[in-house]
Amino acid sequence: MKKVTIYALSTCLWCKKTKKYFEENKVPFEAVDYDKQDEDRQEAMMEEMRGAGCSGSFPFTRIGGACVQGYDPEEFAKLLEKR
Repeated sequence: MKKVTIYALSTCLWCKKTKKYFEENKVPFEAVDYDKQDEDRQEAMMEEMRGAGCSGSFPFTRIGGACVQGYDPEEFAKLLEKR
């Protein structure tokens, strides 16, 4: 299974929905709350997002080598090869 990492904001509704999607579909994931990280880690997270082609808004989900910005269950399923 592809590695899934979610960069989120702890208070973001769409971030919570994204985490719930992966929980309900029993897909293991790592979640990192951007707003709970120190400044250096936040900068590194932003660099990673931009390097993956996303603009830096949340949630940002890495599935394997691909990135998905926002809550997009269809794209999640496609990248997880569950269609």
